[in-house]
Amino acid sequence: MLLTDPSPRRDWPRPPAALPHARLNEPPPGARVTVAGLVLVRQRPGTARGVVFVTLEDETGVANVVIWAKVFERFRRAVIAGRLLRVTGRIQREGEVIHVVADTIEDITPMLDKLLVQSDRGTGIATAK
Repeated sequence: MLLTDPSPRRDWPRPPAALPHARLNEPPPGARVTVAGLVLVRQRPGTARGVVFVTLEDETGVANVVIWAKVFERFRRAVIAGRLLRVTGRIQREGEVIHVVADTIEDITPMLDKLLVQSDRGTGIATAK
């Protein structure tokens, strides 16, 4: 099951078929979803047996992504260097915490080039070209 946001945002170059993070509570556990966002945090704890944790942010909130060692090796360059990622994986719930367990990861950092920083009354809000 792939959930998407059919209405594109004018102020954000929404990647195709990306579920807004605010809607991650809607799909059932195990559902296949695609999320995208700016990389806020990458963590690879020594005690996690090669698992990498990434926090992505879109305009609606954050998504916690779990990347198992085998998936990390396949998409290593994107995980390490990407500033804007699109991740497809399965929903996992632990109480109130929702994770996306990654199957595929795509570095869509070039989409950031579509943003033009304009001063909106001195706020520096980024808007799409």
